[in-house]
Amino acid sequence: MQNKVVIITGASSGIGLACAKEFAARGARLSLCARSADKLNKIKEELTTKGYDVIVTPVDVSNENDCKMLVEETVKSFGRIDILINNAGISMRGLFKDTDINVLQKVMGVNFWGAVYCTKYALPYLLKSKGSVTGISSIAGFMGLPGRTGYSASKFAMHGFLETLRVENYKTGLHVLIVAPGFTESNVRKSALNCTGEAQGETPRDESKMMPASIVAKHIANGIKKRRRTIILTFKEGKFAVFLHKWFPKLADKLSYSLLAKEPDSPFN
Repeated sequence: MQNKVVIITGASSGIGLACAKEFAARGARLSLCARSADKLNKIKEELTTKGYDVIVTPVDVSNENDCKMLVEETVKSFGRIDILINNAGISMRGLFKDTDINVLQKVMGVNFWGAVYCTKYALPYLLKSKGSVTGISSIAGFMGLPGRTGYSASKFAMHGFLETLRVENYKTGLHVLIVAPGFTESNVRKSALNCTGEAQGETPRDESKMMPASIVAKHIANGIKKRRRTIILTFKEGKFAVFLHKWFPKLADKLSYSLLAKEPDSPFN
């Protein structure tokens, strides 16, 4: 990763922030974006104090012009792009019958269109460097999770987009990686939208029992280095869930319903 130029979206917290620290420690030059300028500037100060090369750009990835600006600022500062990590994302929680359509539109705008916009404008530079496009997805991109229609739809869409991009670039040298972290310790559940589009506020799961974001970041960095296609993390709620859904779909449906129905304030209760 020495001197590689890495764009990380959603870099102000969770997996994005962990990736920033991991890639910086490996010698990469970072272009970080998120919606909060204050958080980004604090992260920049922390990393530059340690001698790392970092720029930050306040960006709403659901806005195409913002994504274009992010790429332009990166190239202006570093002259190239080697890795794009599409990490920015939001979740939602609520039964489809009770959920406002604008909630699904907002989730799709960030999770799917954000990845599309950033990849579109970064692609010419990534093709030139024979670099990597990474999508931070979810188990929800392999199987529909009840109570999370918009989230699952956005991750399925991301998978289809990235898999097609990979095939289209079979002979160009572009590397495409899809990462499904499973349940990871982060603030994504706290900021998840409810049926009306308000932030959920409290996570329905025990965050302390989840994989730390720092470990996820190491897997992502190693996966890019080895140019892997897909990474599924955690066993029970990751690899095993995907296996069950592929070979025993009815059982997987039953178990996922049962698991999520046990969450505090579950919409199924």
